Parts: sequence; structure tokens; C-alpha cells
Amino acid sequence: MKLKLSPFLVLLLIIFFSCEHPTIPESLETGDDNLFVHVARVEHVPFPAFTTRASVSQAFSRLSIAIYDSDGTRVDFSNKSKDDKGFGSASFHVPEGKYQVVVIGHSAKQNPTTTNANKIQFTKATGYSDTFLHSEFVEVADTPVVVSADVERIVSMCRVVLTDTIPENVTKLHFEYTGGSSYFDASTGLAVASKVVQQVDFDVEAGRDSTAYDLYTFLPDDEGSIHLKAIAKDDEDNTVSQREFDVPLKRRQITKLSGPFFTGASGSTITIVISVDDEWEGETIINF
Repeated sequence: MKLKLSPFLVLLLIIFFSCEHPTIPESLETGDDNLFVHVARVEHVPFPAFTTRASVSQAFSRLSIAIYDSDGTRVDFSNKSKDDKGFGSASFHVPEGKYQVVVIGHSAKQNPTTTNANKIQFTKATGYSDTFLHSEFVEVADTPVVVSADVERIVSMCRVVLTDTIPENVTKLHFEYTGGSSYFDASTGLAVASKVVQQVDFDVEAGRDSTAYDLYTFLPDDEGSIHLKAIAKDDEDNTVSQREFDVPLKRRQITKLSGPFFTGASGSTITIVISVDDEWEGETIINF
């Protein structure tokens, strides 16, 4: 027997099943749907009960939601960007049974591959960004299920700050790094396939001082390190300057790698200072 819900009843169900004040979706196409997902909190901070989708988009610009059956097969998914109607929520119709609901908030250029919940994949083409995750197992039976997702940050960031001036002949900075991964397991939020080489390119403007570049990765544990190669190139892709660093990272924290890149020595002298960051759990500062 198919279950049809009015929009008003859906809102009542969301309010009833959420233990915190939920984000009420602006619009839900109900019909025969029996599984409703919406982002209720980011980093344990609840949104006001009748907030707009703008609150969600302050944390990330894309939302990927995937539904997997008990065999691990993806049975449905939804990808939305911040300009889409109903950003922050989605509804599905699935047969009765047990499912894993995976919610990924991110700001990459494209959405990750979510075919396999044990190996969610970002690539150089999709880009890398701050990433938030909620994973929950639910059972769908006679009554509709409402998932109020509390998404949490799962990445580590290396923020590279070049304190000297970009030379006239440099047009691009190329970063490549290993030790983390661009793949993660949705059940744990930890990295898989740690031998992945992540690559990021930035176009730069000659003459600029104190420029910063954010690099993201998933660690296989709460602490780890990456081997980072930074290469400055000219407009013909020739190498102008190159440095390599071993950078310690912590999950959900920022490591700030700072120093003169073009005028400094070829090696790196590391001094580590831990400071509190209001949005991330902490920051490690490394001067080279």
C-alpha cells in the first residue's frame, strides 16, 4: 500500500522526530516518498527552527545524499547546489528495509562519486574542499522515516602561506601531496586508498605578497602527515622554484605552513605552535 503525505504532515513528522530544532525544508515533493533527509545541524550547532537554506550554504555550497541498501548497493541519490530549490533536504521512495543514509556537505567544483559507501571519491577534476559528513542506518517500514542530519567536518587542511613576493615570471603554483587521500569511508569518515597523489593548481598574480593556498585531505587516522611538493611554474609550464615539506596534520584541524618560498632556503625549519581556531578544532603553525 502506497503512503501519501501532505506537506503539512511531513513538517509535523520532521518536528516530532527531531530531538533538536530542525531546519525546515522550504519545499518537499512528497508524493509517495517515505524517507526524508534534511540537514539539521552543522558541527553540533542547530539551526533555528524556521531558518532559510542560506544558513546551510554558509557552511558548504553542495550537498550529496546517497541511500544504500543492506547489501551496500546504492539505490538512490540526490545532488544539489546552494542555488537549487530545497537545498539542505531531499526525499526518497524506497521499499521497506534497512538502509544506510549518507549526507555529504562540501564546496568542491563537482560532486564526489558515491557509488560505493566504503569509497566516496573526490578527484582533481571535482576539486577538494572543506567536507562534512553524516552517516546513519535506518529501517523503513509502514511509517515514513525522517533523518535529521548532524554533519561533522572530516577533513584536515594544510594552509600554505607564502610570505614573499611572487616573481614576474611565475603564473601558476602546483601542489601535489601524498599521505592522506581524496577517498573516504562514509561509515567512519576516515581515508581509504592512502597512496593517492592529490594535485591542486592555483593561478597566481605576479607582484602579490603574502598569498595563501588551502589544501584539503582525508587522513586514515586522527593524526598523520603528508609529503608536500610545491612547484612554481611560468606560463610555459617550466619549473621556476620548487620546495618539499613533510607536514604533520590532525583531523579536523588546520596546519599553517608559512614562510618565504622564493627567497628562502631549499630546506625547511619546522617550529610547531598549537593555537585555537573558532571554526576548526585547532591550528598548527609551521614556519619554514
